[in-house]
Amino acid sequence: MQTKLFVGGDFVDAADGATFDTIDPHDGSVLAHVAEARQEDVDRAVAAARKAFPHWSRMPAADRGRLLLKLADAIEADAENLALLETRDTGHPLRDTLGLDVPRTAATFRYFGGMADKFQGTVVPVEAGFLDYVVPEPLGVIGQIVPWNFPVMFVGWKLGPALAAGNCVVMKPSEVTPLTALRIAELAAEVGFPPGVINMVPGYGQTAGQRIVEHPDIAKLSFTGSTNVGKLIAKGAADTLKQVHLELGGKGANIVFADAQLEAAVNGTAFGIFHNQGQACIAASRLIVHESVKDEFLDRLVTLAGSIRLGDPKDRTTEMGPLTSKLHWDRVISYLDVAAQGGGTVLAGGKAPSDPALADGYYIRPTIVETSPDARAAREEVFGPFMVVHTFKTDEEALEIANSVDYGLGGGLWTSDLARAHKTARELRAGMVWVNSYKRVNPGSPFGGVGLSGYGREMGFEAMREYTEPKATWINVDAALPPFYPRG
Repeated sequence: MQTKLFVGGDFVDAADGATFDTIDPHDGSVLAHVAEARQEDVDRAVAAARKAFPHWSRMPAADRGRLLLKLADAIEADAENLALLETRDTGHPLRDTLGLDVPRTAATFRYFGGMADKFQGTVVPVEAGFLDYVVPEPLGVIGQIVPWNFPVMFVGWKLGPALAAGNCVVMKPSEVTPLTALRIAELAAEVGFPPGVINMVPGYGQTAGQRIVEHPDIAKLSFTGSTNVGKLIAKGAADTLKQVHLELGGKGANIVFADAQLEAAVNGTAFGIFHNQGQACIAASRLIVHESVKDEFLDRLVTLAGSIRLGDPKDRTTEMGPLTSKLHWDRVISYLDVAAQGGGTVLAGGKAPSDPALADGYYIRPTIVETSPDARAAREEVFGPFMVVHTFKTDEEALEIANSVDYGLGGGLWTSDLARAHKTARELRAGMVWVNSYKRVNPGSPFGGVGLSGYGREMGFEAMREYTEPKATWINVDAALPPFYPRG
């Protein structure tokens, strides 16, 4: 378990010796004392990244790609250890960290490792006698701020394309869940990444995060987190005119039409909202179900929710673990009062489990609340195992409800009608839409939203474009061309 900052290729203490505790959400115990980065530490990390950038950016793209592929192999070889670290730090069940999160992280590094030497420029047909070519160039030092809900996966999502494009990175893992980010930095050093290419500075948003936002030598900032913090970051970055990528909150609409295959829709809906304790920006947090199938659908969904096995996330039979922090548990619990004040009816869950073995952890039962689309609980992101339910009569009404919030990250729908599927997907205001599925991700598919869900994209060729700047070069290839200002 690595607990120091990673700066310039070395693990080091914070400049002022500061540390913070990272907590096991299963029982509230202290997992480790982790070095806390502050302004001086961020400055050291940026200086190390700047020093490394000329060599890294000019390295043959295939060589950068080979290092990313080696890192993917190292992550797979270390899967058991990484998955256990992630589980202990986040509360995410081991069955998921080992079966989904770590393999997806390795797959992301492998995807961008393969893309590094395939991200091509273009030749533009301009006027006769000139060759105009456009080359994507790396931006320089990238600041990246990673959230606490899927920390190991987000390390891959952000590091992969930035490094493949030739940038160097200063990353701030969340102070809530820093351990797997530090372990990946350790693996990167072991497989041969040059010093300074990757720097890890875990710390708090108001100190380390704020310095990353303000630092004049950081060319771009990529942030994943809450919409409120994203707004502050956008304002703070304006002084240095650094580029900003924001992947923010969501309030995903999940529409179940009357002709849906109900068993598949119930199972997919449950995964969409209860996986990772609902702590996902793309969670299926708003169920919009046709009135003709509402009763049967909810009977099945409530029964399934009640059968989900809560428990110690290190137990491989556990299906749902604790929320990641006490602060967040308090916030999710508060929305039960919000829902009640808005006239909501609790159909399932709505309280902590009664098992005394879980009493010291941050657990809450899978919760389903029926309420109106105008209620606060239906419009604000709860970020927990908390689903609101609405009904509709017509396709138009379903779309109206789905598009009535200010978020626009992900949305889904369940239907057997192909024409309806395409039409609804087109009309949903979201950066991603799933048809007869929910919450699918892949390194090749762009991930991001619209509205209060932010702007910019993770993954795919779009992510590589996010971390490069197109540079146009004009070559005069016709010596017979007259000068622009002929004389005589």
